[in-house]
Amino acid sequence: MSHTPRWDVLTRTCPSRTSLARIANKWTAMVVITLADGPRRFGEVREALDGISGKVLTSTLRDLERDGLLRRTAHAEVPPRVEYELTPLGRTLRGPLEALCRWAEEHIPEVLEARDEFDAQADRG
Repeated sequence: MSHTPRWDVLTRTCPSRTSLARIANKWTAMVVITLADGPRRFGEVREALDGISGKVLTSTLRDLERDGLLRRTAHAEVPPRVEYELTPLGRTLRGPLEALCRWAEEHIPEVLEARDEFDAQADRG
């Protein structure tokens, strides 16, 4: 009788925890959103993600490729052309991550107000 493992991100040793950590990373989410409309070259991804360094982008792309969320395609051209695109598995993240982005954009006024109130109380002792 085969036993299907039960995954639980709250369990320290569960491999799904590392997957959640990867997805919850701010740059991962933004790379997935950037690639949602189709393949892009490294420079296009970097240009779309204001503030990301080349080193961090390279690492993020490599991690996403390792996890099967994106595909890196090197075209045999001169000069070489490399494109990144979401895999079918990576595309399953679009909806949840786009919803999180919308939430962040819609609720930032409330978050900023809460931060200001918290900081003002902390300053008073």
